[in-house]
Amino acid sequence: MEIRKGTARELDELAALYNAVCDALAAGINYPGWRRDIYPTRQDAERGVAAGELYVAVEQGAIAGTMILRQGQEPGYRTARWGRELTDGEVLTVYTFAVHPGHAGKGVGAAMLAFAERLAATQPKKALRLEVYEKNTPAMRLYEKCGFRYIATVDLGYSNHGLKWFKLYEKLLDGGMPKRQEA
Repeated sequence: MEIRKGTARELDELAALYNAVCDALAAGINYPGWRRDIYPTRQDAERGVAAGELYVAVEQGAIAGTMILRQGQEPGYRTARWGRELTDGEVLTVYTFAVHPGHAGKGVGAAMLAFAERLAATQPKKALRLEVYEKNTPAMRLYEKCGFRYIATVDLGYSNHGLKWFKLYEKLLDGGMPKRQEA
């Protein structure tokens, strides 16, 4: 499997991946609350490619997964007590993390998170962070298996889409434990 930056030539395939994920979720249990033509969309991929933040996992010539890796974090993250207080420049945040349903359960997600960790270490960042909708238990299991630690549950302002509570996760990249916070 190759993991690399996505390109504008791949936007149709990325849109098809997002649609396949949303269709599979609609046909089963929609853990993340994603909805076709609402989120994620081709426009999300276009913005990610244009910013140089969208990455793809390619298996046998097809995109098996994708994610956006962006410096900084959402304003709602600032309410949490993280393992370490870090500046936006010290954090790489994972967004729009998706694995094509045809590649689910084959290690694509874990490989993408390992790539994100290696990339962050080269920048150098001190932590990877992400949010996950509170009902997305499969994603939470993956994140925890890959060494992410639950931090807090926050409202990120998506209530108008029926998504109120998100769990924040963090993986410190220096191998250290969180610094003790004074009472």
